Amino acid sequence: MKEGPDIALIGSLIGDPARANMLTALMGGQALTPTELAAHAGITLQTASSHLAKLEAGGLLTQRKQGRHRYYALAEDEVGLMLESLMGFAASRGLTRHRPGPRDPALRKARVCYNHLAGDYGVRLLDSLVAARQIEVTGEDLALTDAGRHRIEALGIDYDALQKSRRPICRTCLDWSERRSHLAGSLGEALLTHFIEEGWAKREKGSRVIRFSHNGERAFLELFPL
Repeated sequence: MKEGPDIALIGSLIGDPARANMLTALMGGQALTPTELAAHAGITLQTASSHLAKLEAGGLLTQRKQGRHRYYALAEDEVGLMLESLMGFAASRGLTRHRPGPRDPALRKARVCYNHLAGDYGVRLLDSLVAARQIEVTGEDLALTDAGRHRIEALGIDYDALQKSRRPICRTCLDWSERRSHLAGSLGEALLTHFIEEGWAKREKGSRVIRFSHNGERAFLELFPL
């Protein structure tokens, strides 16, 4: 194809195994150093630096400097959404890189997807809001209803701040393990932050797993029934 978006370039950037591993590591939403990313990819720091430069030039990563250290993160929400969709597509075709292990059930139950909740609980969250008519679905588009606005404001989430964000308030993200949509956008991020700040859940160190406490799980299931 001689005209239009260059999907071949994006495909080549993601298609390298080392770069794919580094991008996946950044799906947790945290900024990581080149040394940490090299460890995730199983390559030397020098090789990782070359890969990171290509990913940054391709618009997939951004870096910031803090003192003597450099940190890399996904450039924007769209990169995380694209990666999650690709993971879902690969999973639906049976293309997995490892056999199921002990961490898989926890990842499938609740995990962080860049900055929002994914897995079974992420899908449940969206399904519950849609069933309660607090989110309206039109094709792939989501819209928060007046009832939904009142609901999130009752939780202490600042709706006006969500509106001022450059990102959509609500958007779908294809969940790789459930193969259905979960809630992304600024509202998805705000709700995950709320769950953590309330002490309902915390992130497992060195992992994308989100662990709900016993009381937190009960509160979550009561607040978002099916």
